[in-house]
Amino acid sequence: MAGNVYDFTEGGRDLAVLLGGKGANLAEMTRLGLPVPPGFIVSTEACRAFLATGAEPEGMSQEVSRHLAAIESEAGRRLGQPDDPLLVSVRSGARFSMPGMMETVLDIGLNDDSVLGLAKVSGNERFAWDSYRRLVQMYGNTVMGVDGALFDRIMTRLKELRGAPDDLHLDAADLAELVEAYKQLIHEETGHYFPQSPAEQLRRAILGVFGSWNGERARLYRRREHIPDDLGTAVTVQRMVYGNLGPDSGSGVAFTRDPATGRPGLYGDYLPNAQGEDVVAGIRNTVPLAELEQLDPRSYRQLRDHMGTLERHYRDLCDIEFTIERGTLWMLQTRVGKRTAEAAFTIAAELADEGLITPREGLARLNGDGLARLMFPRFNTSTTGDPLAHGIPASPGAAVGTAVFDSAEAIRRAASGEKVVLVREETTPDDLPGMVAAQAVLTSRGGKTSHAAVVARGMGKVCVCGAEELSVDTEARRFTTREGTVVQQGSVISVDGSAGAVYAGAVPLVDSAVMRYLETGERSAGVVDAVAGALQLADEVRRLEVRANADTPEDAARARRFGAQGIGLCRTEHMFLGERRKLVEEMILARDDAAGDRALDALLPLQRQDFAGILEAMDGLPVTIRLLDPPLHEFLPDHTDLAVRIAAAEARGEQPNPRDAELLAAVRRMHEDNPMLGLRGVRLGLVVPGLVAMQVRAIAEAVVERRRAGGSPEAEIMVPLVADVTELRLVREEVEQALGEVSDESGVPVHCPVGTMIELPRAVLTAGRIAEEAEFFSFGTNDLTQTTWGFSRDDVEAAFFSAYLDKGVFAASPFETIDREGVGRLVGIAVAEGRAARPDLKIGVCGEHGGDPTSVHFFHATGLDYVSCSPFRVPIARLEAGRAAGAGETSSDTR
Repeated sequence: MAGNVYDFTEGGRDLAVLLGGKGANLAEMTRLGLPVPPGFIVSTEACRAFLATGAEPEGMSQEVSRHLAAIESEAGRRLGQPDDPLLVSVRSGARFSMPGMMETVLDIGLNDDSVLGLAKVSGNERFAWDSYRRLVQMYGNTVMGVDGALFDRIMTRLKELRGAPDDLHLDAADLAELVEAYKQLIHEETGHYFPQSPAEQLRRAILGVFGSWNGERARLYRRREHIPDDLGTAVTVQRMVYGNLGPDSGSGVAFTRDPATGRPGLYGDYLPNAQGEDVVAGIRNTVPLAELEQLDPRSYRQLRDHMGTLERHYRDLCDIEFTIERGTLWMLQTRVGKRTAEAAFTIAAELADEGLITPREGLARLNGDGLARLMFPRFNTSTTGDPLAHGIPASPGAAVGTAVFDSAEAIRRAASGEKVVLVREETTPDDLPGMVAAQAVLTSRGGKTSHAAVVARGMGKVCVCGAEELSVDTEARRFTTREGTVVQQGSVISVDGSAGAVYAGAVPLVDSAVMRYLETGERSAGVVDAVAGALQLADEVRRLEVRANADTPEDAARARRFGAQGIGLCRTEHMFLGERRKLVEEMILARDDAAGDRALDALLPLQRQDFAGILEAMDGLPVTIRLLDPPLHEFLPDHTDLAVRIAAAEARGEQPNPRDAELLAAVRRMHEDNPMLGLRGVRLGLVVPGLVAMQVRAIAEAVVERRRAGGSPEAEIMVPLVADVTELRLVREEVEQALGEVSDESGVPVHCPVGTMIELPRAVLTAGRIAEEAEFFSFGTNDLTQTTWGFSRDDVEAAFFSAYLDKGVFAASPFETIDREGVGRLVGIAVAEGRAARPDLKIGVCGEHGGDPTSVHFFHATGLDYVSCSPFRVPIARLEAGRAAGAGETSSDTR
């Protein structure tokens, strides 16, 4: 196809890129023989050319005139003909549905002469003037740039003057007066008159709709929905049909199934004596679509038949707009309808059961984001006031509890059965016990990959981070909103981790039946059965394994219930918190090898116990254990707290606690300006004697314990933050020595594959050499992202990510969805070079991206063997891995 303009008879739904969604679907309905008013489509290519140059493409006007002439010939009337005018609508139509984001102009062709002709030929003077006022208002706003609120004010004043509750109570004379007031407003605001030429109206309306592609609300919507900015919109020009000609006319919106639940049937709204925009705008109350059967039985039967035709043809839920003009039904639009997550799963399952689609096609129509929404409790906010604050929705779900401001208080209250929300400026590893005790975590700083966010997601806790509108005072145990509302400790608050909102008081919760199924395996009819079927199919077709990030036996057991095929990341540093912290302090403060060995010897049985429990929970499945990764200073008390304690003792004339002084000296000695790039990971193992051997021995002894108990443990040892193959070689030698010693002592051969995390650009670029020493790779994409971008993940999201998203630097946070061009390319290099050196190299990912739906597809395409994510995201990763495996031959875009 070539040219700028296409007749409905020339297109179809497969040309949505060129004709836009609206135009392509109108063309498809025309091909199906449904009653569609004739029209034509100005293409997205023409729009892009106009947006690039500011001028309409060469030849476009002539093509528009030619296609308009065909409509005029069929109708036997000309555009704007004074005695019997042909009128047309001009509507936007992007490839992806953007409801209400761009502009529409109706009744093109009316002017001071043709409005009189329309009144006479229709026999309805009020209808004619109502149509004219709609044109002047839409054209003035869309094409001439007059603020729409100014038109609304004039309408409101006139209704008040006439005592009219709505526009239906304005008569023809009132509407004629309104037209004159609107035209005067346009002249006052722009210095130009409303054009009387129908040809000029049409030309400028098309260009006005083109321009609305870059309107503020359209751009904001595209950013939110990740729709590219360079697609442009098509423009549909169509002969007008009228639902406002009297009681035998009307307009409506219909769905072939309930978009909220997915149940089959006819759902929608109808508004007698109204145009379509009246239904959407809500200026009058509609009636349920079922009432149309009593108002106009013939049109209702036709509509029902057409809806059945469309659902069978599109093989999906269809969203339909229609108008009845004096008893004649016209179909004005159809598209694959948007639906809730519950409806998406239900519809996919039912259409597959009905044989309209294959099960694999049904799977392709689902997504992990929808599954996540079904897994978490939801708030019923229908009667709730405005939120206290908004933040970053870091971990989805809904939770209610009393606000507490420190970990100890959270533990104390939770132990007595009270539900609490832990509120902090930001969390640290010290807050972990309080986070475990809390129903939700709320911070005024941080982003989606801050400590609070990552840990909360891993535990399945609700979390809102970066609520900058809140001033958190942990000393006074309260927070204050920007408007001055003070919330004291003990006050009940509700945290919506899906929307990033915080409410005062207890918002009612709606339980998740899907989560009950995942926890217990108990299936039930409806959406739960649909989810179960989708996950079963995904497991059958996917290539990627799905493992979990889990640090405790409880997390491991939950992950296994959720379908995890092992543990891809067990973080040993979480095992050093609580009472064990004292032993780490002893190790750090050790003045000689003997003192250090005593501390390590005390830690060994505790670590062994941890590993044994996790290996038991994951018996027969791989458990990848990462050796100690964070800087040691994180296990020491805060520098300021120590200094204050010592200064306070001296001020009282007392001798400071010797241990405090010793700890303060250690903190100062170990201080790093940028600890994330300092003494951590493999570097700790090389400079702290015995640390690697202790951890490996604990792992090996746990393996021996499980084997003697009849288990089949599969432990893997992962060395973090490797940048050079020599680092890995040195640590591997120590690992193998410790494994050999335990094998000799126990008489049980212990072999644990040794691999590394790829989380530094240098590791990527030397992946071939590192693979000579590594039996597996696991991409730590959190650190790889921050070292590639030069971002500190704990700081940058709240600082400037919102500006970067607004300005289009990236479409989504690179910490949420893999940056394919940068970080993704590094992943591809490491995969290729690693497998070139070691063809059987097992490769996975254990960063936060392992549970991100979009990223899972990338990892599948790049050839990874598994993804690993928090236990609560395992079902999501399973679903997406199945979809990534080519589960569906076709998929409907319901964006």
